Amino acid sequence: MKKVSNVVLMVKRGLTKTCYGFFNTLANPTRLAILEALGEKNMTVGEVAEALGQQQSMISHNLKPLEKCKFIYSEKQGKSKLLKLNKETVNALFDTVDKHAQNHCPWKGNCPDSR
Repeated sequence: MKKVSNVVLMVKRGLTKTCYGFFNTLANPTRLAILEALGEKNMTVGEVAEALGQQQSMISHNLKPLEKCKFIYSEKQGKSKLLKLNKETVNALFDTVDKHAQNHCPWKGNCPDSR
């Protein structure tokens, strides 16, 4: 995780560092796609890689921050790792984002690419 400036840490009510880590973990299209895929069903790393058309190493690399922040859980299943979505957190988060987009976004969630 990148360092947050001390000035920024002092400005907010102690949540800056937590929010930074939380949103930094989610600010990655591959990680968001992993969360969406796991919202459909539990999958192994290989199944997620296949579903997203990505290399397994890329998926594994992106799983680490998701597991660290407890957005997903994993358990060994033989030689495989079964991935499960933390539905309590992720579904509530996605519902909040969707509600915000529908109520406040002029593009209703279909935001133009800002890059």
